[in-house]
Amino acid sequence: MALQWMILTYLVAAEAAIATLLTLPSPKLLKYRLVSLISLLLQPAIFIVPFSGFQLLDIYWKMEHRLMCTGETCTAAERDRYEKSLVDDAESGRAELNQIYTSLPLKSAVQIYKAQRNVILCISACLLYWCVFRICKYHKEIQSLEEVEKRYKDQ
Repeated sequence: MALQWMILTYLVAAEAAIATLLTLPSPKLLKYRLVSLISLLLQPAIFIVPFSGFQLLDIYWKMEHRLMCTGETCTAAERDRYEKSLVDDAESGRAELNQIYTSLPLKSAVQIYKAQRNVILCISACLLYWCVFRICKYHKEIQSLEEVEKRYKDQ
Protein backbone atom coordinates (compact mmCIF):
# COMPACT_ATOMS: atom_id res chain seq x y z
CA MET A 1 0.00 0.00 0.00
CA ALA A 2 2.85 2.42 0.64
CA LEU A 3 4.34 2.01 -2.84
CA GLN A 4 1.88 4.37 -4.52
CA TRP A 5 2.56 7.04 -1.90
CA MET A 6 6.30 6.63 -2.36
CA ILE A 7 5.88 7.01 -6.12
CA LEU A 8 3.70 10.08 -5.65
CA THR A 9 6.23 11.57 -3.24
CA TYR A 10 9.03 11.15 -5.77
CA LEU A 11 6.85 12.64 -8.50
CA VAL A 12 6.06 15.68 -6.36
CA ALA A 13 9.77 16.13 -5.59
CA ALA A 14 10.61 15.87 -9.31
CA GLU A 15 7.90 18.37 -10.21
CA ALA A 16 9.18 20.79 -7.58
CA ALA A 17 12.72 20.44 -8.94
CA ILE A 18 11.49 21.02 -12.50
CA ALA A 19 9.51 24.08 -11.44
CA THR A 20 12.59 25.42 -9.69
CA LEU A 21 14.75 24.80 -12.77
CA LEU A 22 12.24 26.60 -14.98
CA THR A 23 12.05 29.65 -12.75
CA LEU A 24 15.80 30.07 -12.23
CA PRO A 25 17.43 32.66 -14.47
CA SER A 26 19.49 31.09 -17.23
CA PRO A 27 20.71 31.90 -20.76
CA LYS A 28 17.99 32.05 -23.41
CA LEU A 29 19.26 29.12 -25.43
CA LEU A 30 19.44 26.88 -22.38
CA LYS A 31 16.02 28.06 -21.21
CA TYR A 32 14.40 27.39 -24.61
CA ARG A 33 15.84 23.90 -24.80
CA LEU A 34 14.89 23.12 -21.22
CA VAL A 35 11.34 24.35 -21.80
CA SER A 36 10.99 22.31 -24.99
CA LEU A 37 12.30 19.18 -23.25
CA ILE A 38 9.98 19.59 -20.28
CA SER A 39 7.05 20.33 -22.59
CA LEU A 40 7.65 16.99 -24.28
CA LEU A 41 7.77 15.27 -20.89
CA LEU A 42 4.54 16.92 -19.71
CA GLN A 43 2.34 15.06 -22.18
CA PRO A 44 3.02 11.56 -20.83
CA ALA A 45 3.27 12.93 -17.28
CA ILE A 46 -0.41 13.90 -17.31
CA PHE A 47 -1.05 10.52 -15.66
CA ILE A 48 -0.19 12.26 -12.38
CA VAL A 49 -3.58 13.99 -12.33
CA PRO A 50 -5.84 10.91 -12.62
CA PHE A 51 -3.47 8.92 -10.40
CA SER A 52 -3.80 11.57 -7.69
CA GLY A 53 -7.55 11.69 -8.24
CA PHE A 54 -7.89 7.94 -7.77
CA GLN A 55 -5.75 8.14 -4.64
CA LEU A 56 -8.04 10.87 -3.28
CA LEU A 57 -11.06 8.69 -4.02
CA ASP A 58 -9.33 5.80 -2.25
CA ILE A 59 -8.73 7.98 0.81
CA TYR A 60 -12.35 9.10 0.80
CA TRP A 61 -13.58 5.50 0.47
CA LYS A 62 -11.37 4.29 3.31
CA MET A 63 -12.42 7.13 5.59
CA GLU A 64 -16.09 6.48 4.91
CA HIS A 65 -15.83 2.71 5.46
CA ARG A 66 -13.16 2.42 8.12
CA LEU A 67 -13.58 0.47 11.31
CA MET A 68 -15.00 2.74 14.00
CA CYS A 69 -13.48 1.48 17.19
CA THR A 70 -14.42 3.86 19.97
CA GLY A 71 -16.61 1.79 22.24
CA GLU A 72 -16.09 -1.10 24.61
CA THR A 73 -17.01 -3.74 22.00
CA CYS A 74 -13.67 -3.58 20.18
CA THR A 75 -10.93 -6.06 20.89
CA ALA A 76 -7.38 -4.92 21.59
CA ALA A 77 -6.24 -6.03 18.13
CA GLU A 78 -9.02 -4.08 16.42
CA ARG A 79 -8.23 -0.99 18.48
CA ASP A 80 -4.53 -1.24 17.58
CA ARG A 81 -5.38 -1.67 13.91
CA TYR A 82 -7.69 1.35 14.03
CA GLU A 83 -5.07 3.56 15.68
CA LYS A 84 -2.32 2.42 13.30
CA SER A 85 -4.52 3.21 10.31
CA LEU A 86 -4.92 6.79 11.46
CA VAL A 87 -1.61 7.90 12.90
CA ASP A 88 1.65 7.64 11.02
CA ASP A 89 4.67 7.50 13.31
CA ALA A 90 7.14 4.96 11.97
CA GLU A 91 6.88 5.65 8.24
CA SER A 92 7.88 9.28 8.39
CA GLY A 93 10.66 8.86 10.92
CA ARG A 94 9.03 10.86 13.67
CA ALA A 95 9.20 8.22 16.38
CA GLU A 96 11.82 10.20 18.28
CA LEU A 97 9.77 13.38 18.07
CA ASN A 98 6.69 11.59 19.35
CA GLN A 99 8.64 10.44 22.39
CA ILE A 100 9.44 14.08 23.11
CA TYR A 101 5.86 15.19 22.52
CA THR A 102 4.35 12.54 24.80
CA SER A 103 5.04 14.78 27.76
CA LEU A 104 3.28 17.72 26.12
CA PRO A 105 -0.44 18.25 26.77
CA LEU A 106 -1.13 18.92 23.06
CA LYS A 107 0.15 15.54 21.91
CA SER A 108 -2.72 14.89 19.49
CA ALA A 109 -2.30 18.28 17.82
CA VAL A 110 1.26 17.40 16.78
CA GLN A 111 0.50 14.08 15.11
CA ILE A 112 -0.13 14.12 11.39
CA TYR A 113 -2.75 11.72 10.18
CA LYS A 114 -1.92 9.55 7.18
CA ALA A 115 -5.00 10.61 5.28
CA GLN A 116 -4.26 14.31 5.78
CA ARG A 117 -0.67 13.86 4.63
CA ASN A 118 -1.76 11.89 1.58
CA VAL A 119 -4.43 14.41 0.60
CA ILE A 120 -1.84 17.19 0.77
CA LEU A 121 0.48 15.06 -1.35
CA CYS A 122 -2.20 14.45 -4.01
CA ILE A 123 -3.22 18.08 -4.17
CA SER A 124 0.37 19.27 -4.36
CA ALA A 125 1.06 16.80 -7.21
CA CYS A 126 -1.81 18.24 -9.25
CA LEU A 127 -0.95 21.83 -8.36
CA LEU A 128 2.73 21.43 -9.23
CA TYR A 129 1.85 19.76 -12.54
CA TRP A 130 -0.39 22.69 -13.38
CA CYS A 131 2.33 25.19 -12.36
CA VAL A 132 4.96 23.49 -14.52
CA PHE A 133 2.50 23.35 -17.43
CA ARG A 134 1.69 27.07 -17.12
CA ILE A 135 5.36 28.06 -16.75
CA CYS A 136 6.19 26.15 -19.95
CA LYS A 137 3.25 27.72 -21.74
CA TYR A 138 4.30 31.23 -20.66
CA HIS A 139 7.86 30.62 -21.85
CA LYS A 140 6.57 29.44 -25.23
CA GLU A 141 4.34 32.52 -25.53
CA ILE A 142 7.26 34.78 -24.67
CA GLN A 143 9.39 33.02 -27.27
CA SER A 144 6.74 33.46 -29.97
CA LEU A 145 6.27 37.13 -29.05
CA GLU A 146 10.04 37.66 -29.27
CA GLU A 147 10.02 36.08 -32.74
CA VAL A 148 7.18 38.38 -33.84
CA GLU A 149 9.03 41.38 -32.45
CA LYS A 150 12.19 40.32 -34.28
CA ARG A 151 10.25 40.01 -37.57
CA TYR A 152 8.78 43.50 -37.13
CA LYS A 153 12.23 44.93 -36.45
CA ASP A 154 13.62 43.27 -39.57
CA GLN A 155 10.91 44.80 -41.79
